[in-house]
Amino acid sequence: MNAYFEIAYAAVTNRLCLFTGTGFSKAVTENKAPSWQGLLEQACGLLPNGSEIISALFPKDGENPLSLEEAAQVISLQFAKRGKVLHDDIAEMISKLECVGDNAVIEEFFKTTPLRVVTTNYDLLAEDLAGAERCQSISPGFPIPRSSTPVKVFHVHGSVESPLNMVVTSDDYFRFMTGETYFSRKLSTVLHENTVVILGYSLADTNLKTIINDYKRFSRSHVIGGNLFLVSRGKVAGYLKEYYAHCYGIRVIDSTEIHVFFEKLTNQMAAAKKCAVPSIEKIKKVLENGDTYEDSYLGQEQSFYEVTASVAAIGRSINDDDVVAALGEIIKKKIGLTGATGAWEQYQHLARWLCHLGTILELPGTSIEAIYLKAVLKSMDSMSNKFMYGSSWDAYKAWDARWPNILWANRALIKGHIEAKCYNDDALEIVGRE
Repeated sequence: MNAYFEIAYAAVTNRLCLFTGTGFSKAVTENKAPSWQGLLEQACGLLPNGSEIISALFPKDGENPLSLEEAAQVISLQFAKRGKVLHDDIAEMISKLECVGDNAVIEEFFKTTPLRVVTTNYDLLAEDLAGAERCQSISPGFPIPRSSTPVKVFHVHGSVESPLNMVVTSDDYFRFMTGETYFSRKLSTVLHENTVVILGYSLADTNLKTIINDYKRFSRSHVIGGNLFLVSRGKVAGYLKEYYAHCYGIRVIDSTEIHVFFEKLTNQMAAAKKCAVPSIEKIKKVLENGDTYEDSYLGQEQSFYEVTASVAAIGRSINDDDVVAALGEIIKKKIGLTGATGAWEQYQHLARWLCHLGTILELPGTSIEAIYLKAVLKSMDSMSNKFMYGSSWDAYKAWDARWPNILWANRALIKGHIEAKCYNDDALEIVGRE
């Protein structure tokens, strides 16, 4: 499945949350937004012994002796000795940031799409992109508005609107980590209920790992699937993608600049809007009234992706008994469609569907496991790496290309089943890969 279509589907059904870090601010300011260390070094420049402090905390040769929040604590103490507050000066520096450059594609998305933005940035750049009339800015220390706007921006570490509530020093981080507030509970709910796309961020922050781990526990217990995406500017190695998927349930979109991400996402919005309403109405009828999908619909590759996306859109779990039964019937019908004369594209669809499901959901121990393995055996038993009568070359290509992206636990599950039940050398070669 095209990940951009899945994210677009979440956007048009009002379930999209952007999780933005410093890289996002850099992207929309032509790199004028400072890094966290750069910001602290700028703050040191306001002190008479600033260069000495910079050399001690951020040596050019060797590693920093302290974490950045600990370094901020040191700098804060130096400010306090002079009757100044570090938070105020940082807020003043950040307040000067403005969106510059060609941000038209991002601005258009923010101005036309309902979404939540969760950010560790202090700046108000997301609010500027969305426009004041359609956006609420929400930070610790302020009441959460009960009125509704299309865009809500949650500042995890505070914002320039309330400098003293910004999480800057190690003391601030400790209070943030140990405090259970209405804001933190609200933030957790936002992440649980939406498809989350992480932009300009690298998972290095302990606080955000805690939030994402909490999301992971929730998603696994409710079997809602992998609704977390990380967009990376650089290429991400396969073993790191496995790490992100296994530890955080995150799917990686790599080698993608932030502006390019929004361009590709925007290109999928029209298709998502066209199918969202009818697919949601249909899944409700299937789950509540026992309706079934027509073969003509299931014969289309996109149908399965629309079904799984619509399940999430109505807040149902893939592990729900009714959902499992519906998915089982869909997969059975798809297997049946592969039996028609000349139905070679159906073999390709089935393989891609199974790879997609193996990418978004950890299957071992779920009630859909047996149905899934039966379909996998059917797919892999009838594929070939060579052009052979009665075997699908396209199905092989689908498994060959997508195997590395399937969750590690699912690959182990498939490997054990195929090695025990299948004698197709091409299938055994794929599942035997490291």
